Amino acid sequence: MCRCGFTFGVLGGALFLCLAAVSAFAQFGPHDPFGTDQKVAPAPHLRWESASPLPQVPAIGSAEEIARDPPLSLPELTEFALRNNPRTRQSWLAARAAAAGVGIERAEFLPSISGTLGINRTRQVSNTSGAIVPWQTRYGPSISFSYVLFDFGASSLRVEASEYRLLAANLAHNRALQDVVFLVEQAYYRLLGTDALVRINEQSLKNAETVLEAARKRRESGLATVADVYRAETLVAQARLNLTRSRGELEKNRGQLATVVGLPVNQSIAVKSLAVPLRIADVESSVADMLTRAKATRPDIVAAEAQVRAARANALAVERAGRPSIEVTGGAGRTAFSDDRPAASNYAIGLSVRIPLFTGFRDTYSARQAQLQAQASAANRDLLVKQAEIEVWQGYYDLKTATSSISSTEAQVRSAEQSAQATLARYQSGFGNILDLTSAQQEESNARVQRIQSYLDWFTTLARLQVAVGASDLLKAAGGAQ
Repeated sequence: MCRCGFTFGVLGGALFLCLAAVSAFAQFGPHDPFGTDQKVAPAPHLRWESASPLPQVPAIGSAEEIARDPPLSLPELTEFALRNNPRTRQSWLAARAAAAGVGIERAEFLPSISGTLGINRTRQVSNTSGAIVPWQTRYGPSISFSYVLFDFGASSLRVEASEYRLLAANLAHNRALQDVVFLVEQAYYRLLGTDALVRINEQSLKNAETVLEAARKRRESGLATVADVYRAETLVAQARLNLTRSRGELEKNRGQLATVVGLPVNQSIAVKSLAVPLRIADVESSVADMLTRAKATRPDIVAAEAQVRAARANALAVERAGRPSIEVTGGAGRTAFSDDRPAASNYAIGLSVRIPLFTGFRDTYSARQAQLQAQASAANRDLLVKQAEIEVWQGYYDLKTATSSISSTEAQVRSAEQSAQATLARYQSGFGNILDLTSAQQEESNARVQRIQSYLDWFTTLARLQVAVGASDLLKAAGGAQ
């Protein structure tokens, strides 16, 4: 007894000393034993430098080759963009992940089965005699299963919520496709408009150079002053500046189109211009019909409604998760021994009722959180509906304004061209003055720019209205646009 007490005292003292040493090290030892402070910048005003090479961003997967020789039309560019824009791939993969989530929840309707293959070597002391039992080695396989028979419909509600989330993900994918189509249309029309602007500025430069030549001839004949030549040179310089700026915008829009279709930004794309006369018509549908259609068919609005229903189903599932559930369990195994003793099999089956009595109010707050998240989803849906309404409303009347402005700019261009030609003829014949001529040239150039802008506004506004409504057939309603 004394020897046992002495041994126990030694072991207890050693354990106490170890605990004291650990406590002292934690209190008085280094405050950063793993050196984590060395992994950040040494001071707020200093730049962090990595001690190891930074991870390299991998190159984006090469997109399929696009035809370069024949100029591409808008449908061809759109089809290529839908296949290669990362946004469509992102939304599609998200939808596939949501589909896998449905499978995860449906797994609750099947039993859970697990198998084990173990080996155990023990040496025990008999509780009755105190004798030491020799070493024993047991090994063998076992299998167990469990299956929920009844849980007040919580599993069904979780499956319902996952299916609504899948519906929302699929609709979000459809919306992503519409967004990519809109971005392609927007970039395409901007590129065409900027290309037309470059040609107009080239023509304006030629006209300005013609004015400069006429001013120099009149000065040589004594019919003009050097101030007229200076004014004409100023007109030429301004025309060159406008041409330089428009060419820069043209290259920027080329890069934007290349990025939207999923190509490197520095890859040039030849596009088909609108060679045939444009046919502009008004949309026949009323704004009220468009508002109703947007609520019914716009993918992101329907997806928001699906998210609301998913949140409501999840709230019910969380609330019922705190109720009792009935589960059947079972198992089977076979134990073999390393000695001469025969192997034995064992079986078990049971029925259990799980009754959550107290979880520290976790179930209460989980249910409250899920209900509030469902209400927040409904508010988000209502906000999206209001946003869609104002987008449709503004897009509809913007299209009306753009349609009416086209005829006005066409008439303005005709008048400005005739005025510029008449003023130039009078100046070349010795009549008129340089101020009238430069003003007429500027008015002609401005009128042509406004005409391009009006057509660009019409096409981009129509594309924006289609996205706001969530439809792609408003061109048919408008009689088409060539």
